[in-house]
Amino acid sequence: MQPPSPQLLRVLRTSLVNAPRSSNLTRFCQIPSASAAPCLVSNPNTEIPSTRRNYSSPIRPTRMIPRSHAHKPVSHDRGPESKEDTQTNFDALNVLGNIPAPTTAIDACLDSGFHLNNGVKLTNGDGLLLVGGEAFAWRPWKAVEGAESDRVAKDAMLNAKGQFELDESVWGLLNLVWPKPDMLILGLGGTIFPLSPETKRHINSLGIRVDVLDTRNAAAQFNLLATERGVTEIAAAMIPIGWKARPL
Repeated sequence: MQPPSPQLLRVLRTSLVNAPRSSNLTRFCQIPSASAAPCLVSNPNTEIPSTRRNYSSPIRPTRMIPRSHAHKPVSHDRGPESKEDTQTNFDALNVLGNIPAPTTAIDACLDSGFHLNNGVKLTNGDGLLLVGGEAFAWRPWKAVEGAESDRVAKDAMLNAKGQFELDESVWGLLNLVWPKPDMLILGLGGTIFPLSPETKRHINSLGIRVDVLDTRNAAAQFNLLATERGVTEIAAAMIPIGWKARPL
């Protein structure tokens, strides 16, 4: 038996591709010679494998059950239901829960001032100095020489190196108070600047450590430490968060 010619194979392939799917399926019989015509046998029950490849996956996605329809757990326990009280009471873990907050605790930091726990409000752009359980309005920029306005004075509190530097007269209250606080929390407005060595050296000479933060974090730090250690141990000097130094 001779194999079919390439021309015959091309004709058969073209007829299979162009044949409509709705027509009766046909099957080609073996050809005894290259010159013989194809013998088409019509049989609706005979299936011919398709010459086209099917790249689609036979896997169908599984229908997911929404979480809202799932059964909610009746207990927070990870194991079997326990008869013991295993729920953690976080209020009982707060060791400072029974200690009243100091009256000079800071409730809010504003662009132009502060709100204290005792009802005192500073809203005229003044800074805040908290020493020994007392609150004082603080204007350290007034000590800058040659300042024509408050805005220029605030910018002048930074030296040529971009460090926060103030005159020793600004810390006069710390020289008078007794007993002196152990730590001074310094809030420098909306951002943080390095403290100049001269200013840090003067504060340390009074026997006081200094911690430099931005005003929001400084207020939170003061509230925590003043509640834990007392207002006589912790002092604070803060500038309103609306103060932003201009680059020199």
